[in-house]
Amino acid sequence: MPDQPITGTTAGEISASVRDLVGSGGLRPGDPVPPIRELAAELGVHRNTVAAAYRLLAAAGVAETRGRHGTVITSPSPLAGEAAANAGLVDLSSGNPDPALLPDVDAALSRLGYRMRMYGSEAVEPRLARWMRASCAPQLDVPFEVSVTHGAVDAVERLLVANLTRGDLVAVEDPCFYASAGTVRLNGFRAAPVPVDTEGMHPAALRAALDAGARAVLLTPRAHSPTGVSLTAERAAELRSVLADHPQVLVLEDDHFSAVSRTAYHRATPPVTRRWALVRSVAKFLGPDLRVAVVASDVDTADRLAARLRPGASWVSRLLQQLVAELLESDDAAAVFDRARRGYADRVDALRAELAEAGVETPFPTDGFNVWVPVPEGPAATVGALREAGWSVRDGSLFMPPGSTATPGLRVTASRLTRPRAREFARCLAATRSS
Repeated sequence: MPDQPITGTTAGEISASVRDLVGSGGLRPGDPVPPIRELAAELGVHRNTVAAAYRLLAAAGVAETRGRHGTVITSPSPLAGEAAANAGLVDLSSGNPDPALLPDVDAALSRLGYRMRMYGSEAVEPRLARWMRASCAPQLDVPFEVSVTHGAVDAVERLLVANLTRGDLVAVEDPCFYASAGTVRLNGFRAAPVPVDTEGMHPAALRAALDAGARAVLLTPRAHSPTGVSLTAERAAELRSVLADHPQVLVLEDDHFSAVSRTAYHRATPPVTRRWALVRSVAKFLGPDLRVAVVASDVDTADRLAARLRPGASWVSRLLQQLVAELLESDDAAAVFDRARRGYADRVDALRAELAEAGVETPFPTDGFNVWVPVPEGPAATVGALREAGWSVRDGSLFMPPGSTATPGLRVTASRLTRPRAREFARCLAATRSS
């Protein structure tokens, strides 16, 4: 209990008192606040008033209710991110593309001829908008606007915050990209996990999440991380049918592997959806340091996004946008992307073949450069054993949203994996799991 008393006679006053105690250090993360009946009796107010105060604290992200364990003060935990493997280990964990399959940034910079832009300039580089319109026009059957954000994670967070309030339910893939789960959690939303099978997000489970009140859906149409699954045309049609019954729901599609995907884009958003966005970032095929995502969306969603990207506040650097546009429109772009597409496909196919030869199951058809290896008994021991043997892989627990029912596993990044090294890893993994 806090050393200083909680005060107030209204929900707002009680909530403000608790927040003041948190700000002064009188209450720290993990500390409990008094039970509702106890604090109501102490303050001489109805217990509903205290309950309302605690709901305000939860909505503000200051506290959370833990059932029988009462209400405790919270602290935001950092978002997980990709990290390089420990020195001396073979890196199959970092999620990085192969630098040899990325375009020549230095050459693009030398061609750019950039001139400094000032406040009041257009927020979106016209060449980048033109690229997005050309790439989306055959795939979108509704009018759309183009925006630019600081990468896909930035786009998803801004779009969710612009359209939802704390406590809203968001349907996410299960397993899902770790940053998606983190963004949902840190902004006070609740995750509704929707299982993923070999064709993508499961329609019946999505319908159940929507019937439970989900106000947004976040899905990956291609090269889903961590499984590598891409939506089939049939599954996309099923999802459109489900979503058509909920036109008010925000639908976000994170198409992060677009330029180098080996599968076609199949749209999951139906034409009746009022608020939607298709996000295409460039980190996976231009380089992780180019933090740009181009967003196609309906007009209202574009306006909401623009309100959070006003020039003079946090618009995306026009230098960065022009460099990305130059790389996307260069004479050799198609050849560079085709080489990357074939390279990653060959490497993940080789890894899956070697794992199969060693008796290790990889149930998902893989696009991108990550392979998912189920470990029903839990991945921690396998990750540790592989580390001892000189391999660094990603513990799949990171990709499990709250309430996940997915089989635990490992995410293995094959972006730079040669066939002999894939064979060596597969045999090591098989031996580790059989010991």
